[in-house]
Amino acid sequence: MTAAGDRAAAARDGRAAAAVARPVAASPSNALRVLAVATLAGTFALVALGSTVRVTESGMGCPGWPLCYGQIGPIDHLHSLLEQVHRYLAALVTIGACATALAAWRSRPQRAMRPALAAVGIVAVQVVLGAVTVITHNAPVTVALHLATGLLLLASTAVTAVACSGPSRSRAARALRPGRLGAAAVVATFVLIVSGSIVVDGGASASCPSWPWCVPHGHVADALVVIVLVHRAAALVATALVATLALGTLARRRERSPTAVGLAWVLLGLCASEVAVGAVTAVLAAPPAAQDVHLALAAALWVCVVGSVALTSYGAAAVGPAAVGG
Repeated sequence: MTAAGDRAAAARDGRAAAAVARPVAASPSNALRVLAVATLAGTFALVALGSTVRVTESGMGCPGWPLCYGQIGPIDHLHSLLEQVHRYLAALVTIGACATALAAWRSRPQRAMRPALAAVGIVAVQVVLGAVTVITHNAPVTVALHLATGLLLLASTAVTAVACSGPSRSRAARALRPGRLGAAAVVATFVLIVSGSIVVDGGASASCPSWPWCVPHGHVADALVVIVLVHRAAALVATALVATLALGTLARRRERSPTAVGLAWVLLGLCASEVAVGAVTAVLAAPPAAQDVHLALAAALWVCVVGSVALTSYGAAAVGPAAVGG
């Protein structure tokens, strides 16, 4: 053994010791995981119920804020009851978001703490927008902003749940990040849902009782037809991007985790379901029940798209030599 060889061996030993001594990032606790998933479920229910409030025109079922007709207990009128339950669920989601952020702060997993704290900030903005929406008597602009903020809240809770459940990101996972395609799919899905809300709130739901082409019924204003056409164009782009994202995951399924592969199949199923329900909704002249299902599926698609991108970003590589030895 030469002197140069001894120095090289000592350097390797020093690097190994430093790697062992390097502090390991804190792992999410079980309580944090439960809180994150429960908050995600509650937020999804909140967005889905919000769509029910919109399509049933129950937004002004409670003309005051925060109480409904000054009462805390249930109201015996359907529109008022829907709006009241929506507000109570929003309160529960607020508590869940704050509890999740506190648990993330205490356990210190950085990747979970950031989206959890973001959720708290977003929910605060959402509460203010909810009040403004009631005060302005459901003005279309405030309703659209309220939904957009709700989608951001849903995304932040989804990212928090993924960050609390997945392993640390490996080199193999970093090589498989979705990149621009994932970002484009997220943006396109967001635009799709917001444009759908504008269709509902703008009174354009029944303006094109045909699919996929728009054949106006009677003397429909040109502006309403344009709103529908923009929404359908957004649906085409979003569906193509999400399907491409899912098919890309399935094409490399051996390098992906079982959760990522399963989520890709769910994305394809949701895309097909959303297109089918959208077609039925258009042909049937947008009955409220069909609109409600359509919007609920859109919220589910949003969660899965964001979750899929977050899962890949946080570590969706399959466990194997590449992931362990990288």
